[in-house]
Amino acid sequence: MPATLVDDHVETASARTLRLSAPDLGPALAGQHVDIRLTAADGYTAQRSYSLSSAAGADPIEVTVERFDDGEVSPYLVDELEVGDAIEVRGPVGGWLVWRPEAGSRPVQLIAGGSGVAPLMAMLRTRQAAGSTTPFRLLYGVTDPDRLYYTEELAHLAEAEGVTVDIRYSRRVPEGSTAVPHRITPDDLAALVTPPEADPSVFVCGPTGFVEAIADALVALGHPEHRIRTERFGPTG
Repeated sequence: MPATLVDDHVETASARTLRLSAPDLGPALAGQHVDIRLTAADGYTAQRSYSLSSAAGADPIEVTVERFDDGEVSPYLVDELEVGDAIEVRGPVGGWLVWRPEAGSRPVQLIAGGSGVAPLMAMLRTRQAAGSTTPFRLLYGVTDPDRLYYTEELAHLAEAEGVTVDIRYSRRVPEGSTAVPHRITPDDLAALVTPPEADPSVFVCGPTGFVEAIADALVALGHPEHRIRTERFGPTG
């Protein structure tokens, strides 16, 4: 289906949020993704999947794209696509890593690694748009402050009642911080994640190694496997 870039926002030096008008696309759920297809002048096509970061049912939709220098699609989307340009989209796709406001008051724990925060941001935005009071916690692991997505919005969301945002930096902390940079550890999970006795729904998204390590540590802490939903994504190649 056709989609047109109507607005954009630079998230980091290598990531850009695209706001796309796609009137023929059905309403999405929080956590779903779309496929974006580019077609060259000679007819060659390349297609990649990107998580929606916009709230459920939003129009226009939003995706945040991280540039991979050897990629076929992301360099064009981050550096070359201009407002008014058209691309093709398919979707929305996915039903596993999805949160619905009508799910009830069960606490929600979000854990993101790097660009894996995008579909979890869709859940936070959906909570806000729906006026939900479901308790939400986000634990977001990123290498350094320059790689942080949605910086201002996360700070604003962290002030909302029932929402907690914790960010851990693995290589460099913000200037003036006394924290020691480190990857998210089992001790961090024990201290910062909604405890298993509260029976939270847990959503984990990020690179494969990150997701597997987090999921294993959560199970070791007593979280039942059926409450943990994971999604891995990253460069294609």
